[in-house]
Amino acid sequence: MTGLPERRAIISGVGISRIGRRTGIPGADLTVEASRQAIADAGLLPTDIDGVATLGETPLEEACAALGLAPTYRGGGIDTGGLLSPVMSAVIAVATGQARHVLVYRTVQMIGGAMLPSGEAPHLDGAGGTGAAGGPGAGGPEADGFEAGKSAASVPARTYPPRNGLAAGLGEMVTYHAYSAANWLAMHCRRHMHLYGTTKEQLGILAINSRRNAGLNPLAVYRDPITLHDYVSARKVSEPFGLLDCDVPIDGSVAIVVSVADHASACAHPVRIEAMGGSTGPGGWYMRPDYPNMASADAAAEMWSHTDLRPADVDFAELYDGFTFLTLAWLEAFGFCGEGESGPFVGDPGKIALEGGLPLNTYGGQLSAGRMHGYWLLHEACVQLRGQAGDRQVARHQVAAVGAGGGPIAGALLLTT
Repeated sequence: MTGLPERRAIISGVGISRIGRRTGIPGADLTVEASRQAIADAGLLPTDIDGVATLGETPLEEACAALGLAPTYRGGGIDTGGLLSPVMSAVIAVATGQARHVLVYRTVQMIGGAMLPSGEAPHLDGAGGTGAAGGPGAGGPEADGFEAGKSAASVPARTYPPRNGLAAGLGEMVTYHAYSAANWLAMHCRRHMHLYGTTKEQLGILAINSRRNAGLNPLAVYRDPITLHDYVSARKVSEPFGLLDCDVPIDGSVAIVVSVADHASACAHPVRIEAMGGSTGPGGWYMRPDYPNMASADAAAEMWSHTDLRPADVDFAELYDGFTFLTLAWLEAFGFCGEGESGPFVGDPGKIALEGGLPLNTYGGQLSAGRMHGYWLLHEACVQLRGQAGDRQVARHQVAAVGAGGGPIAGALLLTT
């Protein structure tokens, strides 16, 4: 397996900007903050960066101009690596000689990126509140007819032509007023509950664990503890999801530098990429024959095929939690538990706590720290592997699993020291 592209690349540097809600800080400024940190952390100068890749939102040209970069390699967007596609593309770029050092960034701003009213202070810390903003589209109409609370089998049968990829099935779901990912993934969750007995309380333990970890992360936007009562009594979003099942929109940026492996001796804390895998289907959102499984199952399977390491070798995991159920799906996809067993797995809080057998979403995840579409997951994995996580540092930190994405898009990484 020495010929795999991921063995010829490392993550040489990481950076993260200020994080907050409705900060009014321009996205380009956040991008520059995170990127300058990552470049310096990699032991490099901006002139050393010869590649840039991004998932957005700051346009690549704007970021390069602000940072003084003149890259020969440019990459970005979503392909077979899902949300982590720019990272995987950067790995391939350095492995094939297209670049030596690729800056990868993800910058997000809350809807509209509106500036605050004059004189209003931005919210830049986790002080106050146990609530959380909903996931994508959570404020929109809830499902009606083909709703999240019903399994697909409860809807009159219709026949559609087979389709693959991100858009497969979206038109049909919108026809039934299922407008957002909250609706679509709630259907997956409800089906999992029906098949395996997964409970709302098990999802709640996952959310409580994330908030507990966020309490040790000074950058997390929500840090106050929550109880199971807080969780089950939170405002409903799309059955069985409530507000505390949904990730938190924020303003912020994360950047990493992917470098050629021979740069490891020149940077302070290289993180090695043991294996990677990605998927954008097949079956779209709900046409998979193994529904409610998702693309995460395919991405993880490809990743494991690239390494001799096994799930038992993983010390901690940073798994996508745009909604609580997605983390359960990733636990099964990676093989940390059997199919249908993720509910009881997280239902034992000792297993997923910082001191447990598989510490999970150690920085608070998207449920409490904030939604960065998988890039804060990756940043945290690197920080933990480097032993720099402070009060939330896990004891065993040689091997990390990172899984990002939901539905028909997924990317999986196995990282080592």
